[in-house]
Amino acid sequence: MTKPTYAVIPTAGFGTRMLPLSKAVPKELLPLGDKPAIQYVIEEAIASGIKNIVLVNHTQKVAIENYFDINSELDTQLRTKGKDNLADSLNFLPNDVSIVSVRQGKPLGLGHAVLQARSVVGNHHFAVLLPDVVLNPYTTDYQSQNLAFMLDEFSKNEHSQILVEPVANKDIHKYGIARLDGKTKTLEKTEQNQSFAVTGFVEKPKADAAPSNLAVVGRYVFNNAIFEFLQNAKPSVGGEIQLTDAIDALISTQGVNVVTMAGDSFDAGDMTSYMQAFMYFAKQALGKTK
Repeated sequence: MTKPTYAVIPTAGFGTRMLPLSKAVPKELLPLGDKPAIQYVIEEAIASGIKNIVLVNHTQKVAIENYFDINSELDTQLRTKGKDNLADSLNFLPNDVSIVSVRQGKPLGLGHAVLQARSVVGNHHFAVLLPDVVLNPYTTDYQSQNLAFMLDEFSKNEHSQILVEPVANKDIHKYGIARLDGKTKTLEKTEQNQSFAVTGFVEKPKADAAPSNLAVVGRYVFNNAIFEFLQNAKPSVGGEIQLTDAIDALISTQGVNVVTMAGDSFDAGDMTSYMQAFMYFAKQALGKTK
């Protein structure tokens, strides 16, 4: 079995948690240090072996598409001025990696957004990377290690893989929490990835009712069969197509694993956590220039 080389990145959301910053500037282009948040996510995908990236975007957020396009006029101007290194840094995509964009015309949820990529992904298995979640690229190689491990595990038996990490009891109510079968309820954070079966997920439970302390991080590797479940899914909360409903269907028909995360992640989609992440990434960027 081969490893998936497709990745879907949903970018159509308006980023209401980031208002007023996100009113005119897509939240995915807000800076973390010297690069926009989404560039770290794209670089993570590429370092993990992804070759085909599908942005599920919105008509009012074409700035994201433009960011990954080549600006020939700017490139020529920089090279004319002898700034070849700067020009090269702007065109950072390898020649064998493609980024295409499709539109999510209606705000019908994450599951609906992923389904919009079907026309490009076709019959291939694929990863999903949420752009709000940025894995730390400054500690060892954990940024690419996690997704690469998930892709490797998937290639063994084509069981979908979902990244999780232990969280403190006080934070459990903020996340989707994994329900494990025959595993310890509370797991400690380690720097080695582990993959094991999951029996379901509970959305934002209270700590004393949570089935584990493992929270979904925002990285998935899916068997292509999930598209069919998404296609047939009935709208639920808020009239949206829920990705978790399709994951439940995968669990019941072919099995799904969770993968414990190595390293640290940052939530770049919430104002408070974004500011914390910005200060960390800015410090790292300043360190590189000294």
